[in-house]
Amino acid sequence: MLYRPAGLAAAMLMLSACAGGNFRPVSDTPVRIGKPYAVRGITYVPAAAPTYDMVGYASWYGSESGNRTANGEQFRPGWITAAHTTLPLPTYVEVTALDTGRRIIVRVNDRGPFAAGRIIDLSRGAAEELGMKAQGHAAVRVRRVEPSEKDRKRLRKGKAAAALSPVPQRELEKLRQRLPAKAR
Repeated sequence: MLYRPAGLAAAMLMLSACAGGNFRPVSDTPVRIGKPYAVRGITYVPAAAPTYDMVGYASWYGSESGNRTANGEQFRPGWITAAHTTLPLPTYVEVTALDTGRRIIVRVNDRGPFAAGRIIDLSRGAAEELGMKAQGHAAVRVRRVEPSEKDRKRLRKGKAAAALSPVPQRELEKLRQRLPAKAR
């Protein structure tokens, strides 16, 4: 049986639509900074931020399963990913829970959070890995990192990066002092 190229292409396109749409493959390239954008009257200006290191609050999200992330990938709640308002997509960050000192590496592939006082939205999988899923939000430190290629590969497949040792208590106390005064 012979297939015409146009017919074969149409059939493949229909099958890909049945499989969940045409999402961008999970990849570290190209890195996208993006243009300024506004949400609820606030303008966000994405920028390269190689020394990003912020203390604030994280929340988590997970009901958007199957939606498209800001960089075009399919959102998978169980993966170790996050949303950030201005970091390039993708970016890797180390997130430290300031109550326990627990640290994980997360792949940022989406935009958000758009709630006052939040600096990062973690996927359900990342929130579970960090140990903050039950409380819904937590004080955190978010610091841009360059993980090993082995850890990047694991994160691109939705798996956790290699375990990191907890932050010592003395350093945690210093980080907590950096929280905004009215949020402490």
